[in-house]
Amino acid sequence: MIRELWAYRELAYFLAWRDVKVRYKQTVLGVLWAVIQPFVTMVIFTLVFGQLAKIPTDGLPGPVFYFSALVPWTYFSATVNNAGMSLAANSGLLTKIYFPRIILPAAAAISCMVDFLISSVFLIGFFIYYKIPLGWNLLLWPVLVAVLVLLALGLGTFFAALNVKYRDIRYALPFVIQLLLFASPIIYPTSMIPERFQWLLSLNPLSGLIAAFRHLVAPHQALDWNLLLLSVAFTGVLFLAAVAYFRSTEKAMADII
Repeated sequence: MIRELWAYRELAYFLAWRDVKVRYKQTVLGVLWAVIQPFVTMVIFTLVFGQLAKIPTDGLPGPVFYFSALVPWTYFSATVNNAGMSLAANSGLLTKIYFPRIILPAAAAISCMVDFLISSVFLIGFFIYYKIPLGWNLLLWPVLVAVLVLLALGLGTFFAALNVKYRDIRYALPFVIQLLLFASPIIYPTSMIPERFQWLLSLNPLSGLIAAFRHLVAPHQALDWNLLLLSVAFTGVLFLAAVAYFRSTEKAMADII
């Protein structure tokens, strides 16, 4: 499968670039939408949950606390949604020519990476404005990004295969993503969860990743390595299982869709 994907790598890049161009075609603000969405959400979260609800931010300024978590979350939610719908959206392509079907969800993950990188660059402004010191912990960033991509691509691939047979997925997927928003430590810190319920965080692989991304802007806070390693392990198992399921249903996709 790896050799086949490498042989069709140019198709993956082409499909990803097509998605980016279609996404911002005939838009006034263009790629600025990649920043506007998490930024506006950050403002709302800061006012509602920070100022009104008084949810603690572990000593971080509210905008930094929320934006540092919303950047990876926005990539994750967009990738899972786009990858999950990728096969159904390209049904005409599937029935005409052969190519590794997993390229479609992979192209969705690549195209969403453009928005993620743009919003990550914008995060540098928070470092400058709030005078956050740069530390060696930033070397963890590419590792976290790689795990985030595998997690989003794994879930997206699984839902894409399911969506071929069960079109209920197109209605259930946005609801699942919305639930994950509240089940992940984006609005609240992990320290807010009572000790007896901390084990529930380990069931959500996003918990360790979001906490680790937030650690990059808060080097004074200790990183929960146990939670992060559980997230990495869960992501690896989920990705392999999703790819295995996708491969087992791949041959019949063109006939079913």
